[in-house]
Amino acid sequence: MFNKLEFKKIRDFGEIINDTFTFIRQNLKPLLTVFIYICGIFLLAAMIGNVLQQIDTLNNVQNLASGRIRTRSTVFNFQYFLALFLTFANYNAISVVVLSYIAIYIEKGKVIPTIEEVWGYFKYYFFRTFASSIVITLFMIVCAIPCGIPFIYVFPMMSIFLPIMIFENGSFSYSFGRCFKLVKENWGLTAGAIFIIWIITYATMLIGSIPTIVLNVAGTFISGGKGVNHVLVFFVVLLQSLFQVFFIVPTVCVAICYFNLVERHENSGLMGRINDLGEKKADFNSTEEY
Repeated sequence: MFNKLEFKKIRDFGEIINDTFTFIRQNLKPLLTVFIYICGIFLLAAMIGNVLQQIDTLNNVQNLASGRIRTRSTVFNFQYFLALFLTFANYNAISVVVLSYIAIYIEKGKVIPTIEEVWGYFKYYFFRTFASSIVITLFMIVCAIPCGIPFIYVFPMMSIFLPIMIFENGSFSYSFGRCFKLVKENWGLTAGAIFIIWIITYATMLIGSIPTIVLNVAGTFISGGKGVNHVLVFFVVLLQSLFQVFFIVPTVCVAICYFNLVERHENSGLMGRINDLGEKKADFNSTEEY
């Protein structure tokens, strides 16, 4: 019987990385079940949006190659923005589902939450986090403009924005300010753990995307063109969509980073465990009546 992961504790760099995969390993089946039930519709919608966008792009390329240039065709059309919107909603849904799962897991004393419990959290936080994530994304884009240095600095702060909003039920202004307050004294540890976990995630997705690369290369050599290429587009987008399950990994990591930072500042988990011991001791010393 394995010991269930304790989130509220101080960790070093190696413990953050190891405990990320430990929690996923211990909760893989229920976590994937919740992911499929709640995120499935968002994943499907994003996949359809990307298929439409890729097919439209393919048609534009084919028209350009054949000389049938459509003067009104553009990359930034309705299909593009629809795919962008649905993909963004899908990423937000993944983050909210995983963080809601963790929040309930902690509240119930390391007990696996039900789909209904996670869905209740999800309904409450999805639209709040979606609107906030749009603002944070725009803020990150602005930070990336001057050589990307501000982006690198604020990325760890913004990574724990959603955990603060969900775990503490924080408003946008509260969560934004608390990001900087928690991270500023432990920037190196937090940034290192988050960057490494993202590298591992993208490397895994890159290895898994080899079939899509093969399909894309094969598609350029297949004659008969349009109908076959559309089928290839569908399968490529399908595989890419399935790989998004790996985004569970960095979401769990930022949750662990959040609790690590909170414990370093406030020791709330340690104090809670001390109080629990005090209550147990009081119960043990209680007198019995006969």
